[in-house]
Amino acid sequence: MQLTADAKGTFAIAPTPFHDDGRIDERSIDRLTDFYEEVGCDGVTVLGIMGEAPKLDAAEAEQVAVRFVKRAKKMQVIVGVSAPGFATMRSLAKASMDAGAAGVMIAPPPSLRTDDQIIGYFKQAAEAIGPDVPWVLQDYPLTLSVVFTPAVIRKIVMDNPNCVMLKHEDWPGLEKISALRNFQKDGSLRPLSILCGNGGLFLDFEMERGADGAMTGYAFPELLIDVVRLSKQGKRDAAHDLFDAHLPLIRYEQQPGAGLAVRKYVLQKRGVIASSAQRKPSATITAAAKAEVEYLLSRVARVDKRANLGPQSSAAG
Repeated sequence: MQLTADAKGTFAIAPTPFHDDGRIDERSIDRLTDFYEEVGCDGVTVLGIMGEAPKLDAAEAEQVAVRFVKRAKKMQVIVGVSAPGFATMRSLAKASMDAGAAGVMIAPPPSLRTDDQIIGYFKQAAEAIGPDVPWVLQDYPLTLSVVFTPAVIRKIVMDNPNCVMLKHEDWPGLEKISALRNFQKDGSLRPLSILCGNGGLFLDFEMERGADGAMTGYAFPELLIDVVRLSKQGKRDAAHDLFDAHLPLIRYEQQPGAGLAVRKYVLQKRGVIASSAQRKPSATITAAAKAEVEYLLSRVARVDKRANLGPQSSAAG
């Protein structure tokens, strides 16, 4: 089923599993996909910023995307197709959609500076992938250095009917969500799904500002699912209590450069992926960092027993 502006819930941002020698680990892709489905994710997004997409060649990117898409049974799969050139973007988008993906995600190149440049780029990108491909606009100025105002987002969405979702990752960005929802109330913006990323750092209040859910890669997607559900049920204190228990680990995992190493380490401990390896160039998790993560897990486990992982698990084999 293709992605629409009605999308909501939790879409996990998947890391790309590698063997220790840097080869793509397809069996871990299968386990990771199964894991996200088993815990109740509504979708999964692959080849995002934390998916190490720039370290893959075109054939490998297609291999990873298709593997996730073919393995998923209940979830919608969104494929990150951001690329320096539109030919590569178009090719990966076509291969992904042909395999059964729900849609694609496009991030801006860091070279964009003016509003007109931003609007023009996404008009060309939408033309490149084709009018029948639903796509997600990724707004992540902290990493991508491109700043979207709410008015620019509105212009992009209104100019491109196949833009059905905003991946909101601005910080501070709560007022942006409110501004976009107010545009919808006054009729100047059509329906748009808003899922929030940035590690989930502000998911508790983003939901209260009108977000439809989460799209990020915290190593406990169950937490994201629960916060989204509790918020929608109006159980504000319960949502914040659970979120607050996880926040120190969420913050630790969101460190620039080191965060992916932490995330993969925890997923390995959970028995989901066989190795925490990243493809080089990469950061590694030190013994001191592992000890800090273990301590944080023990503190989260006081409130949420799902963080009580005990001895390191293994998904090898």
